Amino acid sequence: LYNIIKEVQNGITLWDKASLTQDLDVRRQPNTDLKFSASDSLSDQASLLDVSASLKASFLGGLVEVGGSAKYLNDKKSSANQSRVTMHYGQTTKFEQLTMTQLGKITYPRVFDDKTATHVVTAVLYGSQVFMVFDRTTADNEDKQEVEGTLHVMVKKIPSFSIEGDGALKMNEKEKKVSNPTTYMEALQLYKKLPTLLKQRENDAVPVSVWLYPLTQLNDGAAKMEREISTSLVSKIENVLQELEDAKKKYGAMDRSNAANRFQDVRKRLKIFHNVFTEYEVMFKKALSRILPAIRSGEATQTKLSDILNIHSRSPFVANKLEEWLENAQGEINLLSSYTAELSGIPVLPSSVQVNSVVFDPRVDTVVCFSFTSLKYEDPYLSSLTKYLAADEFEMLTPVPISIDQGSPAWFNNPDFSEKMKENVLLFKSFADANKGKTEQIRFVIAPVSDSSNPGASICLYRNGQMKDNNFQPVSKPPKPSVNIQNRDVILKLQKSPTGETIRYRVEYRATQPGDSGADGKNWEFTETTDAQETFTLTGLNLANQYQVRYRAVSKVGMSEASESVDVFFRVTIIPVGQSWVSTFIKFYTQTYK
Repeated sequence: LYNIIKEVQNGITLWDKASLTQDLDVRRQPNTDLKFSASDSLSDQASLLDVSASLKASFLGGLVEVGGSAKYLNDKKSSANQSRVTMHYGQTTKFEQLTMTQLGKITYPRVFDDKTATHVVTAVLYGSQVFMVFDRTTADNEDKQEVEGTLHVMVKKIPSFSIEGDGALKMNEKEKKVSNPTTYMEALQLYKKLPTLLKQRENDAVPVSVWLYPLTQLNDGAAKMEREISTSLVSKIENVLQELEDAKKKYGAMDRSNAANRFQDVRKRLKIFHNVFTEYEVMFKKALSRILPAIRSGEATQTKLSDILNIHSRSPFVANKLEEWLENAQGEINLLSSYTAELSGIPVLPSSVQVNSVVFDPRVDTVVCFSFTSLKYEDPYLSSLTKYLAADEFEMLTPVPISIDQGSPAWFNNPDFSEKMKENVLLFKSFADANKGKTEQIRFVIAPVSDSSNPGASICLYRNGQMKDNNFQPVSKPPKPSVNIQNRDVILKLQKSPTGETIRYRVEYRATQPGDSGADGKNWEFTETTDAQETFTLTGLNLANQYQVRYRAVSKVGMSEASESVDVFFRVTIIPVGQSWVSTFIKFYTQTYK
């Protein structure tokens, strides 16, 4: 017997075992079905299992606990970056049904008075179902739609490969990238063995479909389902749960991102969202599980179910509000990922505690930190979610208005901050590249350091364990030098760095051959000026060589990126024998210094 109101099988029968055995019609019903799906939506998963609308409502409301192959209904993609294709292999073996000759010979009539069941099982179709789920996580530089298409094609090839034999399996590079050849071959081998395996275990076949007969057809006093849940309401429930599932996948993608794992403040907000979201999902399903049996038994009307859906639509957990917050959170993560990628090779410290461990390192004199200054903030949306859960509207089925204070634009969406942030990241990168590896006494790091006076991002300077400047401006690439050649000397006109404090210059030069671009990697020789003087005379160069000359601005902390180089060469004239050296010298002097 079965209670369709509560979706419970109570283990009681109307007839004794002898009657059931005598009046049972059994016949073989072999059949094989093969389906493919590239979706894990609630609707498509239920369709693969051929779930009725009534049973779907019970599953969605948490009244049905699935087992065996039906666990597929609970198997969801954990991230929006996942591509998935499912192959469903179904096989039926036999069909059993009561002959119905015993309908008037009820052995245990008391079940009608107990009202613990509404239907009796009159027929069962046995078989087996297998789901092969192929997942592939899409990388940031891949086209998700293209990956899904290729994966779908590869999975649909499995039946034809199993017929053609192993030799037919030839995968191009694109297919190998999407489908791991080893895993793919394992799936192919399993598919080839399925008919044999299922045939060997035919006696272990399980019910895949059952037919129910209302007890009220046997006795007017039996319990019955007074009211079925309308298909339109079932669709609305499905849509709400699908929207929650989609939000969960987007959260999953962010939770696995490098930025979420690198910055504690981001991780904390995601964890709060996950906790309140999970609690709301449980609360919503509990409300469904209370009202669905009440509607079916006639204790409540479908209006109560509509009330639950209306409460959800006015809650901060409605799809458009979830989507807005998730997009903002993704925007913050994208910005952090973009900046840390631009500064690749520089260690990211997750919190200010780790910053202190570097600042107080006795081997380090100077720490230059690219600081995200606005990561720690009160999120009004998360606060509204927490308040909403405390109200528990579903308990009383009465909406409680919860306002969300939007406030000013988030730091990562604020155009007033973006320009300064871009300037700082380029300054920091240039300065770090110029000084990395030059000495162990200076370290470059990325970290969250809260500072409301410099919103967005800034460069912090620490020296000897103390913060010296929370808006440090390092020296940056100076303009190309001007060159004037006098006799054997090269007179350079130098300019201070456009940012930071220039205290002197480092002049670099190297000899090159005519037409040489300097790409041969020859080391640069250098000399330093005593101060930030505007002119500097470079002496001692070989007249026979061509040179490249550049310079860097030097501050108390480090030096800048090198300026663009200029080519320097001396004109040397060899006086032919027998020709007047005076006339030749005058001609050379006139051409060189005119």
